[in-house]
Amino acid sequence: MKDIKILIVDDEENIRILFKEELEEEGYKIDLASNGYEALEKIKKSPFDLVVLDIKMPGMDGIQTLNEIKKINKDQHVILCSAYGEFKQDFSSWISDAYVVKSADTEELKSTIKSILKA
Repeated sequence: MKDIKILIVDDEENIRILFKEELEEEGYKIDLASNGYEALEKIKKSPFDLVVLDIKMPGMDGIQTLNEIKKINKDQHVILCSAYGEFKQDFSSWISDAYVVKSADTEELKSTIKSILKA
């Protein structure tokens, strides 16, 4: 797993730090972005195996960011992660690989990552 790179995109610093610490314990290499624009710049410069993307962010929201990511790399694995379950029904979110409700308990996120990456 040491070569698997994951980008965490969330405007909440405490969530970025929590996910980073939890996923690094699993052996993943983690990079962070605080918004969609920053995420797109990082994706253009360096490939990631997976992007964990918040939906509710100021400026470019997660759905817009997801669409832009897919323009850069249509095969990019993306997990949408939001505290708001209603986005799961949004057709725009269906181009993601998975949808995880944001929680301090990261077990669902970890198992979803393993499932997508077959790690």
